[in-house]
Amino acid sequence: MEKYKNRSEVPDKYKWDLHDFFKDDNEFNKMLDDTKILISDIKNYEGKLKDSNELYDFLDLYFKCESNIERLYVYAYLINDQELGNSISISRKAKSESLIRDFSVNTSFFLPELISLNNDEYNNLFNNKKLNDYKKLLDDLYKEKEHTLSKNEEEIISRLESTLNHFDDMSSTMLNSEHDYGCVNIDGNNEKITSTNYRLFLKNSNRSVRKSARESYNKVLGRYLASSAMYLNSYVQNNIEVCKLHKFDSPFNAKLFELNMPKKAYDSLIKTVENNVISLSNYFNLYKKVYNLKDLYQYDINLELANNNKKYSIEDAQRLCLDAIKPLGDDYYKHFKKVFDNHYIDYAQYEGKCSGGYSFAPLDLNSRILLSYNYDLESVSTIIHEGGHNVHHQFVSENNPVQYREVSSLVCEVASLTNECLLSSYLAENGKTKEEKLSGIANILNVMVSNLFGATREGHMESDFYDYAMKGNALTQDYMNELTIKSYEKYYGSSVKLDEYSGYSWARRSHYYMDFYLYNYAFCISVASYVASNILNGNKDMKDKYIKFLKTGSNVDPIDAFKILGADMDDENVYLSAIKYFNSMIDKFNSIYEGGE
Repeated sequence: MEKYKNRSEVPDKYKWDLHDFFKDDNEFNKMLDDTKILISDIKNYEGKLKDSNELYDFLDLYFKCESNIERLYVYAYLINDQELGNSISISRKAKSESLIRDFSVNTSFFLPELISLNNDEYNNLFNNKKLNDYKKLLDDLYKEKEHTLSKNEEEIISRLESTLNHFDDMSSTMLNSEHDYGCVNIDGNNEKITSTNYRLFLKNSNRSVRKSARESYNKVLGRYLASSAMYLNSYVQNNIEVCKLHKFDSPFNAKLFELNMPKKAYDSLIKTVENNVISLSNYFNLYKKVYNLKDLYQYDINLELANNNKKYSIEDAQRLCLDAIKPLGDDYYKHFKKVFDNHYIDYAQYEGKCSGGYSFAPLDLNSRILLSYNYDLESVSTIIHEGGHNVHHQFVSENNPVQYREVSSLVCEVASLTNECLLSSYLAENGKTKEEKLSGIANILNVMVSNLFGATREGHMESDFYDYAMKGNALTQDYMNELTIKSYEKYYGSSVKLDEYSGYSWARRSHYYMDFYLYNYAFCISVASYVASNILNGNKDMKDKYIKFLKTGSNVDPIDAFKILGADMDDENVYLSAIKYFNSMIDKFNSIYEGGE
């Protein structure tokens, strides 16, 4: 397979095309200068927003500015990631970031003015029918009135938070930069362990390598658990106090308010998953079967369940993705094919390019996808995942005004995970070899273990330690270790052997600095598997509902967007459907592994 030393060696057909952003730097700089003027002009509306006409004109200008800023920033971000360290790219990105700061400062009067209106004044604004285009947006902002303090008080809180609340950065720096996790010996060579390659060592076929890597990493992690607990405790206590100042009973209730989600949805998720952890044991039993292991330890569960060594050219990957998404219908297929035909993906690896994979879009253009394509099935999976985000953005942009094109994180992963389910099911049925079929199934099993069982387990832990802290307790390393062990015992039972390091994993979880974000993954994979299984079983209504769901903008709350699919997130059946899908894929794996097709 092709390897490239630098970007100039990469054929144009494997590079993204950014010309619909800007033809050249002259066009970029002109929009930059024009937007600076618009941002300056927006200050002219300060003190005038009680007038509905002035408010409408302000919002029109606001989103014109935001669209320009996003186009400038995304373009600069993408160009920078093509070749990191390029001084021109760094300067271009810095200029766009400066616009973001100026825009934030010059529009800071907006929310305080809006919520200063009494109810009658606010409702009278909509006598101007033009403002109905923005009503859902304004309603969501105005509902914050009861939880917003005076302008001066909010400024004090904001300044204190920006100065004091860097506990996540401190934790990340300690874990990823300052710790020396030692080395592991592989075939006579000592290889340094880092936070980024640790999981790779846990996939090594040599059990002694996996065990050694786990011990070396966790011995170092364990020496700093007291500091990790202090960072997390400080973050949680700070979050609790700020939420109290904003008149919320708890940070969790603040999150429910923000998302407009019922607590019952979370309760149903946790109850259903925890009542069905036997499915997780059945998954772990696959490792024992495949690797002929009597006992399974935590350093064993990152192994590949299937060794598919097939190499996929970029053209192979494109065909495979298009074949897998055919059950979604002609309209979806046409939108997905556009990703390839219009060169929305930057595929190749070379020195100096940003690693990883993402889909990134401004408000008014289709997204671009960055890959580190490695010619394996994981790379194909990344294409169909990120392609799902791209198509979702296409549908949202085509069917919604600019103010409703930013989709909540609570629903956006449905579009990508549904595609991963479809890819795995397609490979299970159409893979050319037994190994390819098994690797397709193993991929979605791993996705579900992480996003359904793992995210629910750790999300529940987060809820528990917030409740503990709300009662006046401090989060210590002993408390967090014990909480983690208990959660593993509940989910793993006797299927995975725990060890002296099992309680340490909380210290590596960056999502605990993101306020109950982990639950989003569990909701999304539940809905995605529900959608995919229904479509694959020939439910044409579900296919039509899914396309409608993908066209829905942020003027529809997540809970109501899910209802378009017939998914009531309060209802345990949504999560039972995910468990059923997971079990069916385990059965399919067993059938193929044991010789059946």
